[in-house]
Amino acid sequence: MRIAYLTGEYPRATDTFIQREVAILRKQGIEVDTFSIRRTGDEHIVGPEQKFERENTYYVLPPNPWNLLISQLILLLRTPHLYLKGLMVAWQTKQPGIKGTLYQLFYFLEAGIVARQMKRRNIEHLHNHFANPSGNVTLIASMLGGFSCSFSLHGPAIFFEPKLWHLDRKIKEALFISCISYYCRSQAMVFAPMEYWDKMHVIHCGIEPDLFNKVSHQGQATQLLYVGRLAFVKGLPILLESLAQLQPNYPDLCLTVIGDGPEKEYLQQMVRELNLENQVKFVGYQSQESVRNYLQQTEIFVLSSFAEGLPVVLMEAMAAGVPVITTQIAGVSELVDNGINGYLVPPGNVAALTEKIEKLIVFPELRTQFSLKGRKKVAQEFNINDEVKRLSLVIRNSLKGEKTSIRPML
Repeated sequence: MRIAYLTGEYPRATDTFIQREVAILRKQGIEVDTFSIRRTGDEHIVGPEQKFERENTYYVLPPNPWNLLISQLILLLRTPHLYLKGLMVAWQTKQPGIKGTLYQLFYFLEAGIVARQMKRRNIEHLHNHFANPSGNVTLIASMLGGFSCSFSLHGPAIFFEPKLWHLDRKIKEALFISCISYYCRSQAMVFAPMEYWDKMHVIHCGIEPDLFNKVSHQGQATQLLYVGRLAFVKGLPILLESLAQLQPNYPDLCLTVIGDGPEKEYLQQMVRELNLENQVKFVGYQSQESVRNYLQQTEIFVLSSFAEGLPVVLMEAMAAGVPVITTQIAGVSELVDNGINGYLVPPGNVAALTEKIEKLIVFPELRTQFSLKGRKKVAQEFNINDEVKRLSLVIRNSLKGEKTSIRPML
């Protein structure tokens, strides 16, 4: 079996879950070619995994004008009925207005290049982890090339503007939909007729638990860790305000921030205004191995996001035995059981976040309890080897026209 993965930009330092999924699908005997609309910037090449994937990914942009023209002509002349079908679907799924039409024209041209590459490589199925712009390219390419497509749904962004991105049409045309959580599946079900619900499968993003050594907990905690994009949607200002409240009573408390993003300068300025220069360290993007090393030096992991799907970084922290504090949003409660293997707090609530951080600072036995329960939960329900086995089964069954049973809630 040979399939392809397409995203807008691959591989990114923030999308390690896709890289892991592709690697394990290959180990399980499925050939996976990776396509990307844009070439990844050097800032994302933080480890050998990203380097390998970038060197072995086909990039659509910047297009060779001759290649662009030839792709369209070959598709039109060899399969005119499919070409017209792709053109019709592109028109039906464009965004409103002149700008929306112009962008869809670009997506159509990109889809032609992808479709021709799929044909040349004899690939039978195209999968995309995102259903927004590159999802348009995926849908149109599948029509132009006459092959099947599928999508992973993460949320929450795609559910903010489902009509704009024609989520209902993508669900209808997809061979199957992979949803990262039950919450995500329920949101997709809102936008799809009931006859399509059985093609939506819960397949978690996962981790390899054996790669993580267990952190031990003794005495008062001093090391906090955040991993993620430096964007306001991640709620980092809330965490910084909480840290400022804790600092007078816990002057040794330090926060390491792994990641990069559009609000980096603002957050650094906020750190200066709160007099936290000695407590907060920004270390940028890190490799997967480096993140594991930082987790070994951490006693509490905090993710105070306003919007998430089901963060893989929480799974990584729990696998390392680091107690987590995060927000009660979307599908997060399917991973974090409040008061059992971590804490859930209301998003945007500085007081609640501060209270839970302080509890974990002063009670090592509580950190140990969360550590043991967290590792067990991740190993049982979020092991990527098990999740990719299920994904592989869904792919194989779907291509054969057979149904896969809906995964029961554990």
